[in-house]
Amino acid sequence: MEASTARTKSFVPVSQRLVKLIESHAEELSHSLLRDLKRHESTSTYRTYNEKELYERAFSVYRHLGKWISRETSKQEIARHYTALGAKRRQEGFALSEVVQALVLTRRHLWLKVLAEGLLDTVLDLNQALELSNRVVLFFDRAVYYTTVGYEKKVE
Repeated sequence: MEASTARTKSFVPVSQRLVKLIESHAEELSHSLLRDLKRHESTSTYRTYNEKELYERAFSVYRHLGKWISRETSKQEIARHYTALGAKRRQEGFALSEVVQALVLTRRHLWLKVLAEGLLDTVLDLNQALELSNRVVLFFDRAVYYTTVGYEKKVE
């Protein structure tokens, strides 16, 4: 049984395994992120915001990570979503620095989980993980940029 599992594991690219890992642990990651958001001085407004709403927001990012970093998800789709998110956060009274820090912490918790699982055993695994890392970083860079654009737009 173990040999069969090992063979199956090797046929699934590590990037897919890592995305599935994140998506399947979305609940755990969301709770961990919320604890961090609530304790960091740089995200003080998050302490006063509805915890259930914050959880749902974090859960959505982690649960749908595969969609967000997929090559099928266009830059325009990310731009639309995160520009709207930035505008909404401004309306909700969050400082821009807090919103950006929340995105940074979201990404940090994702990678802490990946590293904790020890799935990167071979050079091939590391190369595939690097490719995944590049896609995740690109997604979060775009999310930060478009959130900032949306935040800075004049309220009409």
